[in-house]
Amino acid sequence: MININSLLKTNDTERLPVINMRSSATLVKGHGVASCYEEQVKLVTEGLSGHFKVVENSFRRCDIAHYHTVNPQYFFERLLNRRTTSGIGYVHFLPDTVDQSLRMPPVIRRMFYKYLLAFYNSMDYLVAVNPNVINKLENYGVTRPKFVYIPNYVSDCQFYEQDAGTIAGTRRKFGVPEDVFVVLGAGQLQTRKGIRDFVKTAGLLPHIQFVWAGGFSFGPLTEGYDEIRAIVARPPENVRFLGIVERKQMNAIYNMADLMFLPSYDELFPMTILEAMCCGKPIVLRDVDIYPKILFDSYIKGKSAEEFARRIEELRNDPAAMARWKEKIRGCHNLYSRDNILRIWESLYTEALQLNSVLEKV
Repeated sequence: MININSLLKTNDTERLPVINMRSSATLVKGHGVASCYEEQVKLVTEGLSGHFKVVENSFRRCDIAHYHTVNPQYFFERLLNRRTTSGIGYVHFLPDTVDQSLRMPPVIRRMFYKYLLAFYNSMDYLVAVNPNVINKLENYGVTRPKFVYIPNYVSDCQFYEQDAGTIAGTRRKFGVPEDVFVVLGAGQLQTRKGIRDFVKTAGLLPHIQFVWAGGFSFGPLTEGYDEIRAIVARPPENVRFLGIVERKQMNAIYNMADLMFLPSYDELFPMTILEAMCCGKPIVLRDVDIYPKILFDSYIKGKSAEEFARRIEELRNDPAAMARWKEKIRGCHNLYSRDNILRIWESLYTEALQLNSVLEKV
């Protein structure tokens, strides 16, 4: 077992090594990066309190700087402190996911992508939330940092299964009959999330209530903004768009639903999936390459609105199948437990502290 005190920059054995969490994600509501940041900071602050001191957006001296967003000031800070502080970058997006999420002029897009890859290359470690990200980063020419795969995490204290009475109360609050089958989608309203197929699937199942929790976190910059705004303004009768929902209210929204449906075309590791898993909801997803590596056989897949509709209808009509998928999703959720994820973070931070000790001698 490594003695962390032996890796500190000073001989003060009373001082815990400091991790500075750098992020501006929470300035914008209703997107997964902010949720991931809040969860991870709480996990590490509480779980590693005896080994590390966690600060947020501090200008104080630190041993490890952990970057959750790619702000320019963080990049210059990283260049200045490269020989005194270990740098960890969290890969929440790649150029191809940005392409499908935000509208930018071509010149600005090219400049941003060049900057993004330079930011990633300035790190000592890059945390990928699914295995595919590592191959994509290498294809983009990001090769200097050490890659570490650490899945996203959601706390069971914030997202959990509720009893039938509580769920009935939530349905009354939102005007949803207790006997109606409810399908929930969640996340930003953007083309990448498959909003068109969500609505098209709903049109094929008029007897089922579809609900989407999430809005335009980045306003008119959102890819598909005009088209999706028109859909939200005049949705089908069985579709409700709730807009941006405070995260503390989302547990009730997940529990109100019978299953989660996210027809995204491209994802890294959606927090909404982990949140739905905590609530024991079967999950219907588009058949894309990342899910088998992170969800294995615990989700229902489809490739078109027609196929999604068939899968959802089959589940609605088969309580035994619903029960089986609930058990599968609970089993998958156990893989992403607090103890398992915390153990990986502790290993990474300890290794980064060792690197810090080496950097000082260079």
